[in-house]
Amino acid sequence: MFFRIELMPISQNLSDVFVQTLEQAIDSVVVIDTCNCVVLFNAAAEKLWGFSREEVLGKNVSMLVPENIRSKHDGYVDSNRRTGINKIVGTTRDVPIHKKDGTQRWGSMSISRVVSEGQILFTAFVKDVTEQRKERKRIKLLSMVADQTDNAIFITDGSGGVVYANKGFAKIFGYDFSEVEGCKPAKLLVPHLPSARIARVQEGLKGGRSFRLEELLKVKGGERIWCDVAINPVIGANGELAHTVTVLTDITASKIHEVLQHCILDAMVREMPLESVMDLLCKEVERMSPEIRATVIQVDEDGAMHPLAAPSFSERYGHLLEGMPIKNGIGSSSLAAERGEIVFVRDIGSDPRWALIRDEFLDQGIKSCWSIPIKSAKGLAIGVLAFYYSDHRTPSVLHQQMVDVIIPLCALAMEREVNRESIRQLAFYDSLTQLPNRSLLHAKADHALIEARRTKTALAVLFIDLDRFKQINDSLGHPAGDALLKLIAQRLNANRNAADIVGRLSGDEFVIVLPNCDSDNVTEAIEDIKHAISQPCQIAGSCFSPSASMGVSIYPRDGHDMGTLIHRADMAMYQAKHSGRGRFSFFSHELNELAQERQALENALRDAIEQGGLHLNYQPQVNIDDGQVYGVEALARWTHPTFGVVSPARFIPLAEECGLITELGHWAVKEACRQLAVWRRKGLNIPSVSVNLSPSNFHNLDLAGMIGNVLDQHGLAAKDLTIELTENLLLDTNPGTMKVLHDLSERGIKLAMDDFGTGYSSLSYLRKLPIQELKLDRSFVLDLEADETSRALSDAVMRIGDSLRLKVVAEGVEEQGQYKILKDQGYHVAQGYLLSKPLTPHDLEAWMTKY
Repeated sequence: MFFRIELMPISQNLSDVFVQTLEQAIDSVVVIDTCNCVVLFNAAAEKLWGFSREEVLGKNVSMLVPENIRSKHDGYVDSNRRTGINKIVGTTRDVPIHKKDGTQRWGSMSISRVVSEGQILFTAFVKDVTEQRKERKRIKLLSMVADQTDNAIFITDGSGGVVYANKGFAKIFGYDFSEVEGCKPAKLLVPHLPSARIARVQEGLKGGRSFRLEELLKVKGGERIWCDVAINPVIGANGELAHTVTVLTDITASKIHEVLQHCILDAMVREMPLESVMDLLCKEVERMSPEIRATVIQVDEDGAMHPLAAPSFSERYGHLLEGMPIKNGIGSSSLAAERGEIVFVRDIGSDPRWALIRDEFLDQGIKSCWSIPIKSAKGLAIGVLAFYYSDHRTPSVLHQQMVDVIIPLCALAMEREVNRESIRQLAFYDSLTQLPNRSLLHAKADHALIEARRTKTALAVLFIDLDRFKQINDSLGHPAGDALLKLIAQRLNANRNAADIVGRLSGDEFVIVLPNCDSDNVTEAIEDIKHAISQPCQIAGSCFSPSASMGVSIYPRDGHDMGTLIHRADMAMYQAKHSGRGRFSFFSHELNELAQERQALENALRDAIEQGGLHLNYQPQVNIDDGQVYGVEALARWTHPTFGVVSPARFIPLAEECGLITELGHWAVKEACRQLAVWRRKGLNIPSVSVNLSPSNFHNLDLAGMIGNVLDQHGLAAKDLTIELTENLLLDTNPGTMKVLHDLSERGIKLAMDDFGTGYSSLSYLRKLPIQELKLDRSFVLDLEADETSRALSDAVMRIGDSLRLKVVAEGVEEQGQYKILKDQGYHVAQGYLLSKPLTPHDLEAWMTKY
C-alpha cells in the first residue's frame, strides 16, 4: 500500500516544535536548503539510507540519490526553485533508495515546497515500500499465470469479498471482474446452499483448514454447472484469515454421467418400480438444473402415451396426456414419438400443434418445450423425455449433456421387463471386457466350489496379472491399455472349456476357475493360457508380445472357500512375478519362508554391491566377415557363501525391485572399464566392452558425465565402451531418459538395442533413438535351422538394421548351421557358445591367445 503526505506550505522559519515533529516522524524526512544541502535528516531516514546524520547534514542531497542522476540533480531542483513550476511537488512516486552498504530499497516519496523568509526549501517524505513492491510484483506474476489457465480462480479478502478473478472465471461463469468485485462468492455461485453449511466452511477457513469438494454452481445466466472446488485459506502474520484462494474446475460432463448413471442403475438393480426410477431421474435433473421441469412419458405398443413421472406438475398433467394417441400430433411429445425425432418448440403460445392443450400449460407458466424420443434397441420410440421451460429459450450445452446420458438409461429402464439381460450385463459384467465382474465371478465360483465339494473333486484357481501393464498405460495411453485388456479377455475366453469360469477383478487382474482340475493337470492348462496370451499383437501402432504372471491355488489343499482360494492364488502370483515375467507359481505354506529368503537375498545383494562381492564375466563378439574380435560383453555374476551361485535371472530382477539396479549398473560400467584398461596395458587387442544398463540408470541426468569420468580415469576413449539398453526403455515415461541417451551419443559412447524384437519397439521409435547397434535376441536364433519363420524374422531384423545403417549383432549362436544362415543373411557380428561361453578375465586372456 502506498501513502502520500500532502503538500504542507510553511510561511515562517521552521519552529522547534515542527522540527521535533519531523525528527520523530515514522517515515523518513529529508529537508534541503536553497543550496540543496541537507538541513534535516531524521532517524527513519538514517535507517532507510544507512547513513548517520553526521555523514549527511550539511552535504549536498545528491549523495542520497542514485549515482546515474547525481550530476543533473542540482540543476533539476534549482530549475524548479527558479521557475516556481512544481514538477516535483505535490506528487507521490516510487524512487530507488541506494543504501550506504550498496543494497537497494524502494521508497514512496512525496515532496513539499516550503517558503521561509524568501527562501525555498524542499521537504521530502519517504515511505519504505520495498516489500509492498515485491508483493505487488508477485501478485502481478501470479495474476499472469492464473489468467493462462482454463480453470476459474478467484481470491477473496479476509471479510470474504472478491478482490481478484481470472479470465477463466469470466469464461466459465460469465461474470467480468467488475461485476463480482467485493461480492460474497457463496451468495453469487451457490445461493441454494444452506447458510449453516456455508458458515461451517467459513469457520474452517478461519482456522486454516482447506476444503476440496464437488458442487453445483450457478453461472451468470442462471444455469448450474458441476465444479471441482478447491478452497485454500491464507493466514496473515496476525494469525487471522487474510485471503482465500479458490480454484474451480468444470467437471459437468463427467459428473452428469457419474451422478445420473449411478442414480438410475442403482435404482434398477434394487428392482425399484419403473415409475419410481423415472421420478428419481426427473428430480435429479431438476436438482442439477432448476430451470427445467422434467417429465418422462412411456409409449405403448398401440402408440398411446402414459406419463410415468412429472414431479413438478400437478396431477392434471397426467390426466391430460394419459392414453393420448401419438398419431393425434397434439403438443411436442406426441410428434417426437411418432416421428422418432427431437422436437423443440420455442413458443408454445404460437405453435398450432399446441392449440388444444396450450392454455393448460401456459397457466402453469410453461412457454417452451423440448421433447426427445426414447428408442428401444430395435429403433422404435418407446417413450419421450420432455424438458419444459418457463421462458422462451433453446436448450443449453448442459441440457444436451444430460439428455445424452439420460436417454440410454431411460430406454434401458423401460425395456427391463422384456430385456432384463441388459440390466444383468451392467450389474454383473465388466463393461470393458464383457467378462463376469467380481460379484458374478464369486457367485459362479461359489457354485463350482459347492459342486467340487459334493463330487469330492479338485478345483484350481488361477490369479493372472499382466506384466508391465502400467508402462503400457503410461507410454501409449489409457485407450491402448483398454485395448490390451479387451484383447486379453478375448484370448482367455476363447481358450476356456465350457465349465471354466473367467472373470476380471479389476485393473489388469483376471481370475480363472478350473473345475475338476488338480495340481497334476493344471500345468498343461496354464501353458495353454500362457501361449494364448503371449501371441504377438499390435496396440496403438506398437507390436509386442504380452505376458502375464500367474498364481495357482488348489481346492481343497489350499483352502475351502473361494475368498481364501483367490487370496492365496494372488499371493502365489506375486511370488511368480518376483521370479520374472511370464512365470507361474503354486501357493504353498512355504511362501512366507520364501519371502523371508528373498529379504535375506536382497540384503546380501546390497552387501555384495557395496563390498565387491560381484564379478564380471566376458563373452567375446566376433566379426562374421573376417573372424576378428569385435568386442566383449560384460555379464554380471554372483557367488554367495550361503546362497551359492545366484543366477543373473534372479538377482537382476531383484535389484530392479528393491532399487539397487542403479548402483549395480554403475558398478558394472566402472569394473568393465577398469578391466579393459588392464587388458590394454597387457597388449590384448580387445576393441571395446559392452555393458547392459537398466532403464532406471537412464533417469540419472549425470549418467553421461559419470561414464565420461570413468573413461578418463582409465585412459579410455568413448568408442571403447558400448552401453546396451533394452526395448522396454521405450516405455519409460521419465522425461530425462531421451536427454541422457543423446548426451551419451554426443560424447561418442556407442548405444546398442539389446534383445531386439522381443519387446515393444517400433520403427518410428527406433529411428528416433541415437543407437548404433542392434542385437538380435537369442530366441530368433534358436530355431533358425528348422523354422522358416525364424529365418524370415531374423532376415527382417537384418534388413531393419541395414536400412537404419546400424551394426547388427546376433546373440545366442550355438550351432554352425545357425552361424552360416546368419552370415548368408548379412549379419555383421556373432556372439554365443559356438564361439565362446562367458569367461573370467583370466580365461578370456587365454582364449585370445588361442583364437
